[in-house]
Amino acid sequence: MKHKALCLVVSILIFIGALNWGLVGIGGFLNMDLNVVDMLFGSFQLGANILFVLIGLAGIAFLVNFFRCPDCCSCQTCGTKKEEAPAAEAPATCPKCGGEMAEGHTCPIPEGGEQ
Repeated sequence: MKHKALCLVVSILIFIGALNWGLVGIGGFLNMDLNVVDMLFGSFQLGANILFVLIGLAGIAFLVNFFRCPDCCSCQTCGTKKEEAPAAEAPATCPKCGGEMAEGHTCPIPEGGEQ
């Protein structure tokens, strides 16, 4: 999901689904029907079914994206960059021989000589 609008729609649908399932669960304990989607759509069951399918598809889209980028999906979902670890500095190289400038490096090329 690389588009911010799609990310927003998926997030809203997942929020609606999670809220609805939470209320259905609470309603089960209280012997009440707290299905918000059914309350909103009333007798228009086709609309409720379409919303439930969209919520399911949003959940699948989120899961697919989550497994691509498990760090809360930040790099692909909203286009933000993950904080990258600072790159390790490359070891300095000798300008004459190209060897690594480790402690005690002795260049095999004499002073004033070329590679």
